[in-house]
Amino acid sequence: MKFGLSSYSLNGALKKGNMTILDVIEWSKEQGAEHVEIVPIGFSFVEHDELVDQVREKALKVGIDLSNYAIGANFVDKTSEALAQEIERVKSEVDIAHRLGCQLMRHDVAWRPPGENSIAQFEADLPKLVEACREIADYAAGYDITTSVENHGFHVQAADRVRRLVAAVNRPNYRTTMDVGNFLCADEDPLAAVQKNIGIASMVHFKDFYRRPAHLDPGEGWFRSAAGHYLRGAIVGHGDIDIRSILKVIKEAGYDSYISLEFEGMEDCLTGSKIGLDNLRRFWDELETTAD
Repeated sequence: MKFGLSSYSLNGALKKGNMTILDVIEWSKEQGAEHVEIVPIGFSFVEHDELVDQVREKALKVGIDLSNYAIGANFVDKTSEALAQEIERVKSEVDIAHRLGCQLMRHDVAWRPPGENSIAQFEADLPKLVEACREIADYAAGYDITTSVENHGFHVQAADRVRRLVAAVNRPNYRTTMDVGNFLCADEDPLAAVQKNIGIASMVHFKDFYRRPAHLDPGEGWFRSAAGHYLRGAIVGHGDIDIRSILKVIKEAGYDSYISLEFEGMEDCLTGSKIGLDNLRRFWDELETTAD
């Protein structure tokens, strides 16, 4: 098991210009992270191609893995020509993942506005999603890269929708980046959803949320789940998700790959990321001690 950090966790510092992605890699190593997941938000490989090699070299220099490369994509509500262009764009991102030395890559598959996320709409969209994901997975197989879908964006967020897509794509190198917190956005119990999907996970994200009922507006800083409940990002271990029980499920399932912390809280991103990462490792060590 390797615990690490998504670069997205330090998005606040990246956007303000207080850190570069190279600083993120070094800072993560200093906090004891064993890997960094690269999410090109707050910086751009497309606009700065030389940065790809710089990131790979920086990781080698400080001695930390680059675990997963995570990008956005959308294969629905497009003309045939636009869909083909989007697939080719994602393939070019697979090339970047290979240059980074990542063996894992997450790409999104669909986004639809609220009110257009029904199961009927999902089933209607599914053939295009399968076609696109299968073509990209086959391309990535040439680099020995496993691609994946993350449970987020509302349309493909519920555990069973993710399972349906992965099964339909039917490629050994197509799995899911399982975000334990994002299930709350689809109003699913995170523990139950993790139990469903841990067997198809190539990567695991840990984030935490505070959750409040739909009839109690907490004020600024919150967003709403699919059913209208209020959510706000929390430091992992501080929120309402049962992180310890989820770690236990993951351990008992035999998962032994990368676990990536994602911080989305209102606190300072460096503080929130450090505390969350420390908590994850501590909770895991407690499980190990109990097992002994």
